[in-house]
Amino acid sequence: MSESTEPTLRDRLSTGLLRILPQHLLAAAMSRIARSEIGWLKSLLIHFVSRRYRVDITEAAQQDPTAYPSFNAFFTRALAPTARPIAIGSLVAPADGVLSQIGAIRGESLLQAKGHDFELCALLAGDKHKTAAFRDGQFATVYLSPRDYHRVHIPYAGTLKSMVFVPGDLFSVSAATVQLVPGLFARNERLICHFDTELGPMAVILVGAIFVGSTQTVWHGEVRGARAQPTKWSYAGREARHFAAGNEIGRFNMGSTVIVLMPAGTCVWEEHLGPGSAVQVGQAIGHPRRAG
Repeated sequence: MSESTEPTLRDRLSTGLLRILPQHLLAAAMSRIARSEIGWLKSLLIHFVSRRYRVDITEAAQQDPTAYPSFNAFFTRALAPTARPIAIGSLVAPADGVLSQIGAIRGESLLQAKGHDFELCALLAGDKHKTAAFRDGQFATVYLSPRDYHRVHIPYAGTLKSMVFVPGDLFSVSAATVQLVPGLFARNERLICHFDTELGPMAVILVGAIFVGSTQTVWHGEVRGARAQPTKWSYAGREARHFAAGNEIGRFNMGSTVIVLMPAGTCVWEEHLGPGSAVQVGQAIGHPRRAG
């Protein structure tokens, strides 16, 4: 993904088509197809995607493509235990993919693409208290392509406090569409996970997209909520699970985007990383700034 890539006529036409097509109906249909255990169908899908996107199966815990019961099982495959070492003491990449943006939140505004900002409060479903916690903070946005590993990991050790399912659109999150749809990440369906860390609050946001059948977490399973308004879950006591940096927290059933939010003054991003940088789970993308 390159910040300088200009949308083509084909990009503009496909994005325009997505504005009028029944996005959720298409996603539901794809979800059923991806979960089908019909042998020839799942094998056809696995073979096509593997060749089309040059999927590296050698990193997977199960390296035999025929052993997966469905295409979705292949797509959300686990990696071998040693495939992604964790950079201890750092903020680590939450997913394999490409950094579409990384940097500072300007007041309550985040950069979506060159020349296009979107509002923090809208991203956080209008929660003014949560918005205030990340004002002038830091953010990183990771785009997952179809060839990438599709599980999501926590960037820094933290304790789960709440989760919000926000209904919305299901536009593509490709580089071109991000430039064509204003406020895309605050418009698309998303799952906001809030954690407490030694640095303060941290949000990890899993943004849905066209053909993303669903999103699931390790503590809840597949997440569904009301279509009319956000659905919130709070966690306390034994339900407030703690995760070490790099632990798996969820997965996309098909691909999308992860956004990480940190409060002001709590971290510094790696200087050599910027839009277009490829990252992998566990790789250091930033370092904490602890008080004192």
